[in-house]
Amino acid sequence: MRYQNIQKAAFLARPNRFIAQVVIDGQELTVHVKNTGRCKELLVPGCTVYLEKSDNPARKTAYDLVAVEKVSPNGTCRLINMDSQAPNRLFKEWAEAGSFCSDLSLLRPETTWGHSRFDFYWEAGGRKGFVEVKGCTLEEDNWTWFPDAPTERGVKHLEELLLAKQAGYEAAVCIVIQMAGVDGFSPNDRTHPAFGEALRRAAAGGVEVLAYECRVIPEEVFITRPVPVKL
Repeated sequence: MRYQNIQKAAFLARPNRFIAQVVIDGQELTVHVKNTGRCKELLVPGCTVYLEKSDNPARKTAYDLVAVEKVSPNGTCRLINMDSQAPNRLFKEWAEAGSFCSDLSLLRPETTWGHSRFDFYWEAGGRKGFVEVKGCTLEEDNWTWFPDAPTERGVKHLEELLLAKQAGYEAAVCIVIQMAGVDGFSPNDRTHPAFGEALRRAAAGGVEVLAYECRVIPEEVFITRPVPVKL
């Protein structure tokens, strides 16, 4: 997926989950943050962020914050896409290109089954299944983790995926890692042990756990390769 009208800026502060203060060419502006997660390890004062300018002149904020440069303790810099709407769009593009299933005949977003609405329902030949997509932006020492905050909704989705698998559907959770060059993925038991426990139960019951990293540049992001999953 591509972004239009990207602008580089310096991050100042985040007064609440939805907005941030940035500086562009010496001018301080309020911008919309396209991720309501904590992202405290990413949005630190002085860091470089990338904004997409809206084409809607009626908006209160002219820009969306979509990516950030994270500098590690050893001085290396990694660009991380933090647009929470991107993972589902990326999965859809990737799957429709034949990377998820070569004979895919149907990919339907936002499909209700049981007591959950899954991100995607798919069909391929005589096969059918559900996929729940999670975006991951938390990285430490080249390893990635999800979630970065407790998610009871995420636990519920895993439990429902397991029920769908038991009912005869194929089921998968796909972690879209919104950065490149990582060594692997694990559930973040420190932040939400219940999610890790639910993910391990789901995997033991046949739910597939997928993790893919992305190529990220300010103007573009797309899924590239699978990374190891350690549960």
